Amino acid sequence: MEKEEKEVAVQDESGREAELETARQALREVDEQMAALFVKRMEAVRAVAEFKRDRGLPIEGKDQEARVIERNGALIDDDELRSYYLQFQQATMDVSKRWQHRLMDGQRVAYSGVEGAFAHIAAKRIFPDGTSVPYASFEDAYNAVVVGECDLAVLPIENSRAGEVAQVLDLMFAGPLFVNGVYSLPVVQNLLGVPGSTLEDVRTVISHPQALAQCSAYIRAHGFETQSAPNTAIAAQQVAEAGNPSIAAIASDQTASLYGLSVLDHDINEDKSNITRFAVFSRVESTVEQKGEKGAFILLFTVRDEAGGLAKAINIISAYDFNMKVLRSRPMQDLPWHYYFYVEADGSDMSQEGQRMLNALRGACPTVKIAGRYRTFDSAIEGEGEQ
Repeated sequence: MEKEEKEVAVQDESGREAELETARQALREVDEQMAALFVKRMEAVRAVAEFKRDRGLPIEGKDQEARVIERNGALIDDDELRSYYLQFQQATMDVSKRWQHRLMDGQRVAYSGVEGAFAHIAAKRIFPDGTSVPYASFEDAYNAVVVGECDLAVLPIENSRAGEVAQVLDLMFAGPLFVNGVYSLPVVQNLLGVPGSTLEDVRTVISHPQALAQCSAYIRAHGFETQSAPNTAIAAQQVAEAGNPSIAAIASDQTASLYGLSVLDHDINEDKSNITRFAVFSRVESTVEQKGEKGAFILLFTVRDEAGGLAKAINIISAYDFNMKVLRSRPMQDLPWHYYFYVEADGSDMSQEGQRMLNALRGACPTVKIAGRYRTFDSAIEGEGEQ
C-alpha cells in the first residue's frame, strides 16, 4: 500500500513537472513572438520619430498617450488582468519615448538671441534633446532652416502685452516654411545679482526695456536706476562680467544659473499674465488631420482693392463656421499701402468644410496661403521664461 502511494506521488510530481515545462515552453514561445513584435513596434516608433522630427513636433503627447492606453486596455476582458496590462502598456510607452528621444538627439533648433534668452529657454523646453543654435535675428534663424543649416526654428509670434511680432509674421507670409506647433511660455522675472550681494546692495538694474516695464512698480518701490540691454540674458551677462554688487539684472532664474548669478528676489513682475507664444517652423508641412483632437490653422490672404474686399473674405470664413481667434493686418513689404491679413482659426482646413472654404476664398482673394497647423491642447510650456 505504501509502495503504491509512493508511485502515485512520483507520478503526480512527474505530471506537475511536465505541466511546468509545458507552461515554460509556452512562455518561451510567447517571448519569442513578443521580441519580434517589439522590434516591429520600435520600427514603427522610428517612423513616428522621423515624422515628428521633420515637422517640429514634440515627443511628449499626453492626450494621445492616454487615448492609446485606454483603447488598448479595452482589449483585455479580464478585469484583474486589465490593471496589470495597463501598467505594461505604460511601461511600453515609456520605453518608446526613450527610444524617440535617442533618435531625435542631434536635432538642430534655430532661435534668435543668445544662450539664456527667452527664445533659447522656449527652444530647450519644446525640444530638450535638440541642439539649440543661436542666430542674430529672426530672419537669420528662419533662413537657417530654409537652407538646411538647422532642422527647425523656434520664433516668437505674439506677446500678451506687446502684441504680434511683426517680423516673424512677415517671414511667415513671404517665406516657404510651415508652422507645425504653437506653444505658450509665461514670463517670470527675477532680480539677479553677483554672488554674495544682497537686495540692499542694489542701486541699478539692467534689462530689456519690456522687462523693465513689466517690473516698473517694483523698481519704483526700491528706488532703482535703470539701464537697457538688448535682452535679459545679455543683461545678466553684463552683471556677471561687472562683478559689482550694486548692479543687478532682471531675468529668469535659468539665466542666473547660466551666468553664475544669485537670485536676490523672485517673481518681481506685477503682470502675472504676461505670456509669449512661440511657433515651430519646419521645411515639411504637416498634412495629417488630427482626428478627434482640437486643432487650429494659420491662414494668410490678401484682398482685392475694392469696397467690401475684406468683408467678403471674412464672411466666407464665417459662412463655413470657422471661428477666427486672431485677425490682424500687416503692410506688404513690396507694395506700399497694400496689406495682407493673418488669421488663426479653430478647426481643420483639411476637413471637407475647410476645403470648401478655401476654394471659395481663392475665388475672392488674390493670395491665399495656409501657413501652418497646430494642436491647441497641452500647448503651454511648463516652467518660466524671460524676455
